[in-house]
Amino acid sequence: MLFTVKQAFFSIFLLSSVIISRAESTIRIACVGDSITYGATIRDRANNCYPKVLGNLLGGNYTVRNFGVNGATLLKNGDRPYWKLKAFNEVTKFNPNVVIVKLGTNDTKPQNWGKVGKEFETDLRAMIAHFQKQQTKPAIYLCFPVPVYQTRWGINEKTMKSAVIPVILKVAKDTDLTVIDLYQALSNKPEMFPDKIHPNAAGARVMATTIFSILKRNTRS
Repeated sequence: MLFTVKQAFFSIFLLSSVIISRAESTIRIACVGDSITYGATIRDRANNCYPKVLGNLLGGNYTVRNFGVNGATLLKNGDRPYWKLKAFNEVTKFNPNVVIVKLGTNDTKPQNWGKVGKEFETDLRAMIAHFQKQQTKPAIYLCFPVPVYQTRWGINEKTMKSAVIPVILKVAKDTDLTVIDLYQALSNKPEMFPDKIHPNAAGARVMATTIFSILKRNTRS
């Protein structure tokens, strides 16, 4: 009887070790962003948002989680700072191996950029530093936001192109981080933006495939 009990405990220990090993071998990818990451306005959002499509492209060795929040800003003093949202705590607890940051669209609003736009660079550096302090030491990718095809809700192309994108590029160069150019990937594709701000399912797929190509390229290198 004693031998059987020992066998049972050993079996449980072995099974637990296998489960833990498999969990540790799975690469966790956190998609940090706003409504465009979340998939606002996309039909069947749960299956067609870019994080879901990216997960499908990457396969079973990856866990891709959507931490996009409607209206979120990178600016700490913006009208809806990502820093103060539940998602920020959740992505930190997720302890990702890879972090994809796609923020900046809502920061172009006059009440945000017009008041505290000069803080965008400092806040972006702070977000990078926050994730770099995590135990997993995740790879961090900075995305250029997608184009703005019409000024709506204060979101505008002028600030995006002349202010937000140049700051992201500067910080990426200074911190030696890879930029994923979603702006270029979705330029000249207004048909993929029914409301002129948010990409549809086809646009989300372009985002996913663009990010996928960068991740796979960096994995090979």
